[in-house]
Amino acid sequence: MPTIKDVAREAGVSIATVSYVLNNTGAVSEATRQRVLDAVNKLGYRPSVIAKGLQARESRMFGYSWHPMPPNQFNPILEKFLHSMAEAAARHDYHVLTFPCSDPVCEVDVYRDMVESGRVDGFVLSNTNLNDPRIRYLLEAEFPFVAFGRSNPEWDFPWVDVDGADGVEQAMNHLLELGHRRIACLAWPEESLTGQYRLVGYYRAMERAGLTVEPGWVIRTENYYQDAYQAAQAWLRLPPETRPTAVVALTDLMAIGVMNAASAAGLEVGRDLAVVGFDDAPITGYLRPPLTSLRQPIAEVGELVVTMLIDLVRGEMPSPAQVLLKPRLIVRDSTALSKPT
Repeated sequence: MPTIKDVAREAGVSIATVSYVLNNTGAVSEATRQRVLDAVNKLGYRPSVIAKGLQARESRMFGYSWHPMPPNQFNPILEKFLHSMAEAAARHDYHVLTFPCSDPVCEVDVYRDMVESGRVDGFVLSNTNLNDPRIRYLLEAEFPFVAFGRSNPEWDFPWVDVDGADGVEQAMNHLLELGHRRIACLAWPEESLTGQYRLVGYYRAMERAGLTVEPGWVIRTENYYQDAYQAAQAWLRLPPETRPTAVVALTDLMAIGVMNAASAAGLEVGRDLAVVGFDDAPITGYLRPPLTSLRQPIAEVGELVVTMLIDLVRGEMPSPAQVLLKPRLIVRDSTALSKPT
């Protein structure tokens, strides 16, 4: 039996365009519509039961893949995002179909199957990166999706993101106002696009303050507690005149590793070493001392990606189609008591 993919190939259009014609949705020219219908008649294509449900707009499902976390990591932001997105979807009479996948390349196969079978009306993406194969496929298929995160600057697609550069710059300005001048940054590997954006805020603040970043002040690690702990030990071994008095970590988990390494070395976090995290996970307020961190507006992100995706499913381009939100610095005792020397 011919499939919707066969029809798209015969008509020389995307799978999404065939779906628009069969479902009478989206903006399709009359010439393209006729070409699709001719291909349908030529091949004898008959939509599946699932596809008929999509034609009646009975799916009302958004696909979302989540990446299983290693046992020594936690990602409260993506957990909050999933909850806020599901709640926002329910308010608009939609539901979220989640599926685990740890390999973005294999993930594309799942996306393709869902597009061709009509099981979802659109996708929400997270953990995006440069040359993201999921984004490339969905753009080529012209299938509705919205991303929580950015990708290649030349790719035009709807996204919502948190301005990591602005957030880290807020943290840096806070530390600079406290008198810190030897500030280190615990960053992510170079291939992380989100990490690169956040690191921009560090360098931008140091440059504006007229400060030089000493060799060794920026250490790149994965988001692992033990890696962060070892990075802090490396800083503490530096000579007193170059040893950092403050650290900005790109996640709260990394910040906790820095705090514990400092405590194990006999330093008092908040007095001898200032530490700032990113994400404001629920645990940050219960640490000793409580951790200064950057809070992301995740509820707003969840609402935005859902409403933007609903616009796309209805054949409308959301306005604005790309939204950059600012995080908020929550100051606690891990920095408030510091006195740099």
